[in-house]
Amino acid sequence: MAAEIHSRPQSSRPVLLSKIEGHQDAVTAALLIPKEDGVITASEDRTIRVWLKRDSGQYWPSIYHTMASPCSAMAYHHDSRRIFVGQDNGAVMEFHVSEDFNKMNFIKTYPAHQNRVSAIIFSLATEWVISTGHDKYDFDTQYAFVGDYSGQITLLKLEQNTCSVITTLKGHEGSVACLWWDPIQRLLFSGASDNSIIMWDIGGRKGRTLLLQGHHDKVQSLCYLQLTRQLVSCSSDGGIAVWNMDVSREEAPQWLESDSCQKCEQPFFWNIKQMWDTKTLGLRQHHCRKCGQAVCGKCSSKRSSYPVMGFEFQVRVCDSCYDSIKDEDRTSLATFHEGKHNISHMSMDIARGLMVTCGTDRIVKIWDMTPVVGCSLATGFSPH
Repeated sequence: MAAEIHSRPQSSRPVLLSKIEGHQDAVTAALLIPKEDGVITASEDRTIRVWLKRDSGQYWPSIYHTMASPCSAMAYHHDSRRIFVGQDNGAVMEFHVSEDFNKMNFIKTYPAHQNRVSAIIFSLATEWVISTGHDKYDFDTQYAFVGDYSGQITLLKLEQNTCSVITTLKGHEGSVACLWWDPIQRLLFSGASDNSIIMWDIGGRKGRTLLLQGHHDKVQSLCYLQLTRQLVSCSSDGGIAVWNMDVSREEAPQWLESDSCQKCEQPFFWNIKQMWDTKTLGLRQHHCRKCGQAVCGKCSSKRSSYPVMGFEFQVRVCDSCYDSIKDEDRTSLATFHEGKHNISHMSMDIARGLMVTCGTDRIVKIWDMTPVVGCSLATGFSPH
């Protein structure tokens, strides 16, 4: 029998360590407990549960608390062992977990919103509980990034009693589903329902943005690994992508507008004057993803991937750009994996190289990501 040759080692994919089942409805959030073999989950079945790994290797609920309304978001601060749970009714509830994770005490209810809470962040330094739509918060500068359903991201400056709008970022064509802020490089990553990810270079102050397209469904969660310069993203169809951000990438060009093809000069269908003068039918306008020029279908009949610009699958390019792309230019700068379940939320314990995913299929999965993102991210860690 002939040997099967693989382009990369067979182990270079996420390893499923455990699968947790027990919720009666969609699991909206799942968080790994740092330094513990435990997971905290929140679900639309109105329960919040703490799962601990037993000697059998299975996870069993250690704490089970029923809420008044379906749970929609959650935050956990390990040092203070405080859990904040957002609900569909707009309330945020605070709990304290015992040191052995066998008891959970109710602390306080924050009547924060009129409707579903979609994200929560807790700052121990300021004792602030921040709840809103999809957001990220910079604890050092007290700035918050808030994504909305129009695809816009608003930068807010938070004061003790007020907040002010600093600027807005526009780039997505669908609702923003997730954000990740890297305070070291001052990079903001956003994922949206247009299946794309945008990296915003906030610290560069030059308005530089990088587009990443490789998912085939809504991007639901992001996590940037500063140590290895990799971005992990998950989409609702179960796709898991790991992007190499430690390479020189190019910005995707702005699409140019023209009344005629910028290659063959044939008129587009709204250019009545040129159509009349040349006695020709108008053509449909397209755009080359590499140069941004407005072109007709005949002049952009080729398709190609171009990972350095974020296009991991084939996109429309004009014929001249297609000829300029070399085979090595098509080398992928990301790896793609299948989670084999719906993913609506993902979080990582970066120090241990672990990832937890959950979704509408009511299943929680714990993954070893070290084969994908490199060796142990923390000295001496062994997941097995």
